[in-house]
Amino acid sequence: MKFFEGCTSLITGASSGLGAEFARQLAPFARRLVLVARRNQRLEELSSELRRVHPNLDVRVFCADLSDPARRHALADWLRGEGIRVDFLVNNAGLGDHGEFETADWNRVREMLDLNITALTHLTHLLVGPMAASGRAAILNVSSVAGFIPLPNMAVYAATKAYVTSFSEALGIELRPKGITVTALCPGPVKTEFFDIATRPGGEGQASHFKTFPIFVVPPNEAVRAGLEAVARDRARVVPGPILAAAVALALAVPFCIVRHFLRAKASTL
Repeated sequence: MKFFEGCTSLITGASSGLGAEFARQLAPFARRLVLVARRNQRLEELSSELRRVHPNLDVRVFCADLSDPARRHALADWLRGEGIRVDFLVNNAGLGDHGEFETADWNRVREMLDLNITALTHLTHLLVGPMAASGRAAILNVSSVAGFIPLPNMAVYAATKAYVTSFSEALGIELRPKGITVTALCPGPVKTEFFDIATRPGGEGQASHFKTFPIFVVPPNEAVRAGLEAVARDRARVVPGPILAAAVALALAVPFCIVRHFLRAKASTL
């Protein structure tokens, strides 16, 4: 993890799940962590924990709903005012929704689009200029294996993650000459709050999702470690877990007409 020694990392969605785990794993190496999320109390609790365990670590907290463009601008202005130049950006904040598109709540769909696509892109755009000036920086975008294959009952979420993965790949090519690496972390099922929040009222919670393909489930610490190791090795994207990575590689090698037939058959049983 020498790559991260002395870095200033900004982590979105840092109040729980993968975001909090990124903070914990970076804390022994980073000089400064900037934690961003909507839930201020959780951010403060995590900040206190990190300062207690790592007394020399500078931890800053910025409470923001990043789906609001005004708060994204406020974050960038605050960083400038505090003289903080980020050299490792972790775009982790995201939102899911599980269920048929026809019955989806449009406000939730819009929030998912705003957070998963617009906020990630806009925040990267706001920070990439100062990051390029440092001559050595990295961006880690948390995507999903859902971005590789269209998923019925998670149609919008999967589409947003397809965007994140494609955007990361293209941006990485653009920024490489400027000393910035870009990595897409594409996990499968991870035991966080994600499925509980994504599940609609009356739907099945995360336990049912983990029972479907238990061999693909990866603990949060392993998913984060895989992401950080991929950044350190300058990899464009990584799928945590060898079994899931092999399954994704196989799925991508199959002609999509066959995949489509499988998805249709599966959807008909739901």
